[in-house]
Amino acid sequence: MIGYTSGVARGWESKSVEDQINERKAEAEASGKKTLGRDEIEKRSRRESISLSRARTVAALESTVDERYRALLQRTLEHLDSELAKLD
Repeated sequence: MIGYTSGVARGWESKSVEDQINERKAEAEASGKKTLGRDEIEKRSRRESISLSRARTVAALESTVDERYRALLQRTLEHLDSELAKLD
């Protein structure tokens, strides 16, 4: 019985992946985009996470009628806004 990869040279798959990675890097350099550093990626991820939390909080604030819960959500919203301001 002939194996699935018997017709493919050893390492072909990894070379294909390597070629794809190199193509992406070349495209990014050609288009003038710079690659993001680890800190910038973490900062963007944090900003997106806070923005999503803020959106959920605003939605909950708009739909609640309980004053104590509304006050809690308002404090949460203020905290999230301050965290976003720190990231700018």
